[in-house]
Amino acid sequence: MKNMIASLSPSATKMIRMDHTHVLATFHKYRVDTPPEQKRALVNTICLALEIHAQLEEEIFYPAVRAKVKDDDLMNEALVEHNSLKMLIGELEKMQGDDPMLKSTVTVLEEYVKHHVREEESEILPKAKRLKLDLAGLAEQMSARKDELKARL
Repeated sequence: MKNMIASLSPSATKMIRMDHTHVLATFHKYRVDTPPEQKRALVNTICLALEIHAQLEEEIFYPAVRAKVKDDDLMNEALVEHNSLKMLIGELEKMQGDDPMLKSTVTVLEEYVKHHVREEESEILPKAKRLKLDLAGLAEQMSARKDELKARL
């Protein structure tokens, strides 16, 4: 029964791609003519999704990949990108929906996220698959941790 459930659940790499799709779709909803209160709600959604996603990768996925890939530069770069995203998220969390810097900061965050997604999906995720990691097991851990993080936030 456990194998059947595991086969129906997304792998860790699929979960990561789904998170990427969700946050990029949310960025697309953010427009200049969006009312300030809706902008704030979209920014909150983006920031929360990115914070949880980064934490899952840093706590669970990246250590598993790092242990097998032996490419510290690749994994270190991903962490540096996460730190840059966190700085921008910190700035966004201080802004109101009508802040004149909000759109520019969201735009820069979106560009960083797109860059990070491209690298992760073209380099890290394919390597994780080739390394024969237990992607189903990692997905279970990530899913449980995601539920914990959502409950706290």
